[in-house]
Amino acid sequence: MDEPRNEAEEQWAPDPATEPGFDLGGGSGEAPAKASEYRVLARKYRPATFDDMIGQEAMVRTLSNAFETGRIAHAFMLTGVRGVGKTTTARILARALNYMTEDGQGGPTIDLKEPGIHCQSIMESRHPDILEMDAASRTGIDDIREIIESVRYLPVSARYKVYIIDEVHMLSKAAFNGLLKTLEEPPEHVKFIFATTEIRKVPVTVLSRCQRFDLRRLSSDELERLLTRVCEKEEVAIEGPALSMLARAAEGSARDALSLLDQAIAHGSGTIKEADIRDMLGLADRGRIFDLYDLIMKGDAPGALGEVRAQYDAGADPGVILSDLAELTHWLTRLKLVEGASEDLAATEAERERGKEMAAKLPIRVLSRVWQMLLKGITEVTQSAKPIAAAEMVIVRLAHAADMPSPEDLVLQLKNNGGAPARGGAQGAAPSGGGTQAIARAGNGGGAMPQNAPQAFAGAAEPAIQLRQFEDVVALAEEKRDIQLTHILKTGVRLVSFEPGRIEIGASENAKETMQVLSERLRYWTGTRWLISVSNEGAAAPTIQEQEQTEAERLKAEAAQHPLVKAALETFPGATIVDVRDPRQEAAQEIQDMSEAAGEDHLNAFFDDEDMYE
Repeated sequence: MDEPRNEAEEQWAPDPATEPGFDLGGGSGEAPAKASEYRVLARKYRPATFDDMIGQEAMVRTLSNAFETGRIAHAFMLTGVRGVGKTTTARILARALNYMTEDGQGGPTIDLKEPGIHCQSIMESRHPDILEMDAASRTGIDDIREIIESVRYLPVSARYKVYIIDEVHMLSKAAFNGLLKTLEEPPEHVKFIFATTEIRKVPVTVLSRCQRFDLRRLSSDELERLLTRVCEKEEVAIEGPALSMLARAAEGSARDALSLLDQAIAHGSGTIKEADIRDMLGLADRGRIFDLYDLIMKGDAPGALGEVRAQYDAGADPGVILSDLAELTHWLTRLKLVEGASEDLAATEAERERGKEMAAKLPIRVLSRVWQMLLKGITEVTQSAKPIAAAEMVIVRLAHAADMPSPEDLVLQLKNNGGAPARGGAQGAAPSGGGTQAIARAGNGGGAMPQNAPQAFAGAAEPAIQLRQFEDVVALAEEKRDIQLTHILKTGVRLVSFEPGRIEIGASENAKETMQVLSERLRYWTGTRWLISVSNEGAAAPTIQEQEQTEAERLKAEAAQHPLVKAALETFPGATIVDVRDPRQEAAQEIQDMSEAAGEDHLNAFFDDEDMYE
């Protein structure tokens, strides 16, 4: 036993240049004497203790409590995407299980600041009692049979014999079945640690016998802090935007982030600039992606094609350009729907301001349509023999679709024009106006409607529509199934005054956008112009939702004074009045619905009668 311990002690030399771990004292960053001695950053800064692990606080806390109380499981299942540290965690866990000092003292612990006699060999995957197996290359029952036969023997020098099986989901069905009995009741000196990226492919019978830990993706902020520390230790200068681009490209993987940084250091010769990262990754300038998106939303196909070709000539990959457009579409949607989405640390202040402006003017239906077309376009580009040509065709489709009416608008147009679409509006690209004006058309139209949509669809308006009060406007929005506008009118609009053709509403945070959308909708639905204005003066009425709530509270208060209701409330302490309904109104509405249905059936039967044509 002394000989292996001395050997481990000699191998655990406190060399900060080669010692693994994110925060273990830092390497000197000096160039190695020989190229063959160089260790890539992903290996050089691999965690060696639980304290070094980033973003896995939940797992570390669970293991810490388990080790302190002695409730250590006999099998662990580690799952997560590539590069989040599954195999490294398995080795650290094996080291914690077998921690022992030089004098033979110590027990299982997660406090691994001082290296033990087994630590170095475990982290280097050469300890005789820590057996690592790659299930991707050893998938059969014969490989598992070797494990089953060997578990009966005691460990050579360590406390536990630990079996680490990586990519365990690759095992065959027979191999899984052969492992079940041993996994359920292993000897006391045996521990199993499994790692997989495809947890759904692992049988439930195996999962139920393991303590499962899901290693989460690292956030861009966490990756930036990691890369910053590594750059400081390596004495490499890196620009802030370049750091953000590397963190985004890593997609939550620490290993990918360090590998990209390694490549960037070689590419930049010691100083990493934003332009170098763009060239290395084939990325387009973020600002130019916004410009391209603006051109597409304007319907300016020639301008968009020119911008795509310019980015391609500058080194941007066509597939990456479309992916960036899809990412921007997703971000704009979140800006529109999720409060606080604009606080994305990965975006610059200019990008946040421009994103807010674009999101306010683009309706959800347009963003959803662009998203679907981009997803299909990305697949086409990856499968095409000429990616730039495929990307340009996708841009053409997007530019023309941005200026098209929505499907419901087309149906209504065909219905009211005798089956022939009206001229103008959806034909060709949008006029070459400013980008802001063009986007406002798409946003205000509620379906990427052209600027002259009310004139083009004048035949679609119903001349019989008479709006005599604000409630009629809300009812019309409900009839047209405009859910978003209906919700805004009921909950966010405080009426100041109303007369046919003119509505004045109280000032609010979204009053300007509401005013523009409501004006376009009424103009389209009624065929006449409506003047919608925002007033900072005068008393504004409560919203319709507030009025309904006030009326409901009044009815509850009146009902509470009824003798029968009073008696019921006194008999059942704690009971409350949930709702008040008038059965006479419900009966009248039911009779009306039945009459309308009967009338429709009568008309259908009348027109289906063949005798009327004889």
